[in-house]
Amino acid sequence: MRFSGRAVALVGVSLFFIAFVFVPMAIQAYADWLWYQELGYERVFITERLARLLLAVIVGTLTFGFIWANLHFAQRGVVPDPVIVRFNPGAPQVDLTQSVRRFTMPIALVIGLFAGLSLSGAWLLLLRAFKAAPFGRVDPVFGRDIAYYVQTLPMIELVTGFIFALAVLGLLVTVPIYWFRGDIILPPRPARVEPSASRHVGSLLAVLFVTIAVHVWLVRVPELLYSTTGPLRGASYTDLYASLPALRFQAVIALAAAVWIIVGMVREKLIWHAAVAASAYFLLALVSTAGYPAIIQRFVVGPTELTRERPYLERHIQATRESWGLDGVTVRDIAGDAGLTLADIRRNTGTIENVRLWERDPLLQTFGQLQEIRTYYDFISADDDRYWIDGRYRQVLLSPRELNTASLPTRTFINEHLTFTHGMGVTLAPVNQVTIEGLPVLFIKDLPPVSNVSLEVTRPQIYFGELTNQHVFVGTRQREFDYPAGESNVFTAYDGAAGVQVGSLARRLMLAARFGSMKVLLSGDITSESRVIYHRNIAERARRALPFLRFDADPYLVIAPDGTLQWIMDAYTATNRYPYAAQAADGTNYMRNSVKVLIDAYHGTVTPYVSDPNDPLIITFDRIFPGILQPIDELPEGLRAHLRYPEDLYRLQTEIYQTYHMDDAEEFYHREDQWQIPTMQQRNLREPMRRRIIMRLPEESREEFIFMTPYTPRGKDNLAAWMVARNDGEHYGALVVYRFPRQSLIYGPQQIMNRINQDTEIARQLTLWDQRGSTVIRGELLVIPIQESLLYVQPIYLRAEGGRIPELKRVVVAYQNQVVMEETLDNGLARLFGGPVERATPILADAPIPERPPVVTPTPTPGTAVTAELIRRAQEHYDRAVAAQRNGDWTRYGEELERLGEVLRQLRGAGQ
Repeated sequence: MRFSGRAVALVGVSLFFIAFVFVPMAIQAYADWLWYQELGYERVFITERLARLLLAVIVGTLTFGFIWANLHFAQRGVVPDPVIVRFNPGAPQVDLTQSVRRFTMPIALVIGLFAGLSLSGAWLLLLRAFKAAPFGRVDPVFGRDIAYYVQTLPMIELVTGFIFALAVLGLLVTVPIYWFRGDIILPPRPARVEPSASRHVGSLLAVLFVTIAVHVWLVRVPELLYSTTGPLRGASYTDLYASLPALRFQAVIALAAAVWIIVGMVREKLIWHAAVAASAYFLLALVSTAGYPAIIQRFVVGPTELTRERPYLERHIQATRESWGLDGVTVRDIAGDAGLTLADIRRNTGTIENVRLWERDPLLQTFGQLQEIRTYYDFISADDDRYWIDGRYRQVLLSPRELNTASLPTRTFINEHLTFTHGMGVTLAPVNQVTIEGLPVLFIKDLPPVSNVSLEVTRPQIYFGELTNQHVFVGTRQREFDYPAGESNVFTAYDGAAGVQVGSLARRLMLAARFGSMKVLLSGDITSESRVIYHRNIAERARRALPFLRFDADPYLVIAPDGTLQWIMDAYTATNRYPYAAQAADGTNYMRNSVKVLIDAYHGTVTPYVSDPNDPLIITFDRIFPGILQPIDELPEGLRAHLRYPEDLYRLQTEIYQTYHMDDAEEFYHREDQWQIPTMQQRNLREPMRRRIIMRLPEESREEFIFMTPYTPRGKDNLAAWMVARNDGEHYGALVVYRFPRQSLIYGPQQIMNRINQDTEIARQLTLWDQRGSTVIRGELLVIPIQESLLYVQPIYLRAEGGRIPELKRVVVAYQNQVVMEETLDNGLARLFGGPVERATPILADAPIPERPPVVTPTPTPGTAVTAELIRRAQEHYDRAVAAQRNGDWTRYGEELERLGEVLRQLRGAGQ
């Protein structure tokens, strides 16, 4: 049997498509299905794939049918003439009839395939439109619920755009055929269109203009609420009194153009009518939608802009505050210049003992040198959190020790995928405790993790993390490395819930193809009972499991009450289609932290909890994926205590509030009270001052964990206000702004930095250190609100030349116009306020950590307290002098003896 060349080519193309397109896609889809099944998220997989498939089939079929019908009719039509073309006047005619017919089906198929695949990505947009939940707020112009603009309008825009594209494609594939056939003759020859061609092309042109009219009326008119014509985002005076009637007129023109083209079809004067319709439409549309609004804006609005735009400014301010969750900000006025006393400091010891003296970067460097222990462990992040430790509310920095397979001494298949499978434990340090050597005090350290406080890690293995991403096989004949122990190693066997079972030979073959390694198929260490764990990076894992959410850039690890390690990720619902609201740099103008995602570092389970059940977008997603989202009440109480206000949302809110704290339209228009977030130089970067701290807010009775940002007037250095996002208990999520009087001078961060830089004693000491083979690292300047006043604290680190371990050597404390630098924060406060800061339990690096909450003892008399503090300081200076003598650091030895003598003189004076 002989096969034609066409049949052979078709078979070859089919085999190529199957081998290099269909099979890889099928393998990927099957591997994804197994992963979603392991996670318990089959509904997400099925909903997305089914929606994509149905949308691709519907769009592809419609496109294929439309293109094929147009090509078929263009070839045969009412008068089935051949497609004959003469390329040059003297050349013979060429009959293209068979060629055109032969390619009709392939062309329609290819266009349909591309259309279906390209629009299948809009699956979630269409599902959102059909399942949309109302916002309960209407726009001030057309009176529609906000959900229409956020959920429905994008679908209408997609549908009208699809119909418009079909009409254009229809013209592109049919007009050349009619031209080749001679059914369309264009100038310079007498213009003529054969009747059947006229009806065909005219119908497509009419559909095109009708679609334009519908699009303008249903899409462009509502999109005036996103206009930037005026001094704001949203429909302005010009938009409503010029652009709106102009757009409606444009829609009418488009419909008139469609009718005019139909008249041309009937009168067999299509070319003339089409030219007139197109020219008239574009000319009138240009004049009405561009020229007329520009005239109104320039000559009517421009001279009295504030008067004309006032109501629209008010709408813009209100919508922006609503969309960004700023309409519920509580504003409190505080004096700011109230004097602080030693008694005030002592009443706020919970704030003082949680001042963050350790920053992330220096601490990470120190952790890396002291606690990585092996080259294949890495600390890549340190996160602020708070714990009740030994009965005290403490702010800590916690860093997971993750496995970095790129640093393995020998990178083989067995090492990377069977033996070294997980990280091990965490290192945890309080933010303010320092050893005599200037190093952080470690509450949890070493391998396996050892805790010297009431906080325990019972399951330290980290199979899922920020750095982790390679697939690993567990339950193999190879032992899993757990942690090093002296000269030997400790091994373990994974008994968690994660992983896809290798199973049969067919599945094993599929996994080998999925991971691109024949070793998966041939390895004798991998058995049918083994499991493969993949998508282990928590960011990727969360995005795959919950593709409808946006995630914060800073996930953080929590030690649960049962000692397990749990990742918490903040997830957002967001849109750029909220009417009248101001946009962030990426276009977003509505954002809610609607979901808290919990990922078990050992089992890899992904559990989303709805933290904002009133958000319409999360209600919509819950309708699309029922059963996936859990109520926040089901999150264990011990983990709920570690939820924190998300960083990305707070950053955007604080940036927007710089301007939108002004709710009066006239004040807003003139920007007379615009604020800015002060920035400080931090290692060659200027970073906005946003910090998480534990402090007692004014008018509150106890300390709490907050996210704090100061504000200064735009272009000025004095402080105007500060905003906090509260994180604890029933106050979680509350935004409070403490505003200073405009007429008072409250020193801002830059002014304090200038005073620190101008202090001769501080400058001399820092310059001296920099010249002795060391590098001075100036930490971030911390703004610490106490009562209604402010303290400023800046840690000073010292790093030896060529070394990688920063040591905390000094603390600068500033209050009003006073600046001091001491070895400890307590010493600095004592020097500023004339006495020691008393604590229920002193924070000493070499003091034993109590096993239970400290017993409250009677407060000593001031004289006794001063004496005890001086004795403690004398002991510290003596210990440091001895340590310097042992190390041969005679300069440090002399400095410590000099300070010891000064303290002894003070002690003698106190005794008298």
